Amino acid sequence: MKNEGFIEMGIQMVVSAILSLAAIFWLDGIWIWVAGFLSLMAMIFAIIGFCPVYFLFGIKKADPGHLTAGKVLMMIAAYLLVLAGGGYASNFFSKKFFVEDFNAMNGYYKQTLFETGQEKRAEAIANYDLLVAGFTGFDKKYSNYQPYVLRGDEQFAADLQKIGIIISDTKQDVYAGDLKKAHLALEQVRPITQEIFKRNGFSMLAIALVDFHDSMEKVLEAADEKDAAKVIAAYGEADDRLASVESEADDVEIKIIRKNLDELLKLAQDGKSEELPDKAAELKGSFIKVYLTRG
Repeated sequence: MKNEGFIEMGIQMVVSAILSLAAIFWLDGIWIWVAGFLSLMAMIFAIIGFCPVYFLFGIKKADPGHLTAGKVLMMIAAYLLVLAGGGYASNFFSKKFFVEDFNAMNGYYKQTLFETGQEKRAEAIANYDLLVAGFTGFDKKYSNYQPYVLRGDEQFAADLQKIGIIISDTKQDVYAGDLKKAHLALEQVRPITQEIFKRNGFSMLAIALVDFHDSMEKVLEAADEKDAAKVIAAYGEADDRLASVESEADDVEIKIIRKNLDELLKLAQDGKSEELPDKAAELKGSFIKVYLTRG
């Protein structure tokens, strides 16, 4: 029955590990079982040295070779290496993508909260509509798919429903102009989202860093263009979001980010446009250093 060599068997073991990672971290519903079954079959075929594709096309290695203990250990090592490395990366990126999706939606929420608090009706309505669209997309995605880090959270779906009801019920007050009432109602969303992150082990610093990143990019883009006025205009938002980062952690590494951001503003205010790109590179480097280790 054996129709393949050591290399093909090793590839099957790697495929088995990849399918396991997909089932654990990236898939949901019936697809978890499909990937799990295929992973198990790939592992069995690797152990017995059988390739279904080779069988279908009548291919057989002239000398499949004897599977020594050393080769078995190599296959197991490859499987475990892919599983360990892929598990770390999958956990990191699935959390990262969730946080990025949340921050994209949450940006509209915070802006709507701000505009209702300032009683700016036209702006509040415009941002409220963006919030509704943003939350609808977020809710649709994460009601159908839950990343690994949220999979054991039995309260998550109910919390999304609560947030949806709050946002929906606020529409009349936003459009009718009762912005104080709308503001107080929308304030109820924040504790719910914070509780979701806390009980699922998310770092609030990581969330703040991702939020700051989007504003920082606007400053960096302006600096790379050597546009001092644009840097000054973009600084306010970045400053506000960096303050959120500082409220979570204000150690030496965070202070370096603050120093670089403020020095970039000073260069822009002093009209030293030629120095902006280099300082922007320092700011980006200091941010990446923190984000890669703590984001």
